[in-house]
Amino acid sequence: MDFLNKVFHLEEANTNVKRELIAALTTFVSLSYILFVNPNILHAAGIPKGAAFTVTAIATAIGCFLMGFIANYPIALAPTLGSGAFFAYNVCVGMHISWETALAAVLVASILFILITVFKLREMVVNAIPQDMKYAISAGIGLFIAFIGLKNGQLIVNSDSTLVTLGKFSNSAVWITLFGLVLTVILMALRVPGSIFVGMIITAIFGMIIGQIPLPHDIIAGAPSIAPTFGQAVFHLKDINTAQLWMVVLTFLLVTFFDTAGTLIGMTEQAGMVDKDGKIPRIGRAFLADSTAMVEGAICGTAPLGTSVESSAGIAMGGRTGLTAIFVGIFFIISMIFSPLLAVIPTTVTAPALIIVGVLMASNLKKIDWDKFEIAFPAFLTVVGMPLTYSISDGLALGLIAYPITMIASKRAKEVTPMMYILFVVFIVFFLVTNL
Repeated sequence: MDFLNKVFHLEEANTNVKRELIAALTTFVSLSYILFVNPNILHAAGIPKGAAFTVTAIATAIGCFLMGFIANYPIALAPTLGSGAFFAYNVCVGMHISWETALAAVLVASILFILITVFKLREMVVNAIPQDMKYAISAGIGLFIAFIGLKNGQLIVNSDSTLVTLGKFSNSAVWITLFGLVLTVILMALRVPGSIFVGMIITAIFGMIIGQIPLPHDIIAGAPSIAPTFGQAVFHLKDINTAQLWMVVLTFLLVTFFDTAGTLIGMTEQAGMVDKDGKIPRIGRAFLADSTAMVEGAICGTAPLGTSVESSAGIAMGGRTGLTAIFVGIFFIISMIFSPLLAVIPTTVTAPALIIVGVLMASNLKKIDWDKFEIAFPAFLTVVGMPLTYSISDGLALGLIAYPITMIASKRAKEVTPMMYILFVVFIVFFLVTNL
């Protein structure tokens, strides 16, 4: 215990091994769906599903170890669904680019990512964002997470006429989500330790009792080989030789840059790690960890890794140091042989956790200076932009494009840092690159 305290500074962060373990279990259960969703997405690109499953587990575990040891942050790194969907459906299916070449594009973007990190450009960007906008980013991610939870729990479903609508109560999945949500809300109100995790376990048992969640047929299964994907990114670097492929590289770079920046700001704000001056300690190390993880993920054979918004579930349970991330990584390694058990945890079980975490993160709304319209408008765009565009980076871009405009209009242009004006231009280019 003394060794762990010395390495991760547990006492300084006002935490202990038990709390970090519970936090890690909560993050892992909330994030475990990635083991099954990511392979399905990558399979659409042509990657063998078995190899994709093992790669997802290994790449996520290594990413978590990097974040835990390098930055000492309670944040998990995992393949992001946004980048994965772009990789499979836009690049491979839409542009008819082989998945091997697409992995090479991810690897090139990852190397550029590391260079940007080493020269502290990412750190400069984060430190230049005003404190009110950081609160908006955190709250926006909270609404985004809650929206994901409502969608995963089928409490909200798509509608051709109104985009979204309330789910049908004839759907058994809705009742499992409602059971878990009500139970977890009661546990949270009673301040029961580990409320979110306990709620998920009881909800899974409830689903099995009513016959809506299948019992596992097996407990242990061997992990498929990663031989089909490992190293393909390196072998196909020579394929990155056209303007189209360099545009793909640039898009991967832009999307992951802003997604990870926004998520890290939100997670560290939630964990109370931001100092009184709005600076985030060890942010440079966190950026180095996630850019390095992106490289190892590409080499293993998966779409870009990034900071996981599901980490907020573990942070809500008290995770405050890199030990949480280390435990999450260990759980992902173990999960490779317990895949039959993980397959019985549907998104309806983890949905209540995401909804409640969204509520907790939305508390940052009270810290925004709503009385000043030049602050309120870009903050509002950020907050609503993330769930409505289903993208952290798009919501971030909307708010940071509006911020210089409102500040100039209110004759406060001198308060806008040069970096914010640079970001104004960069985000406009970002929209043009990713949406044309």
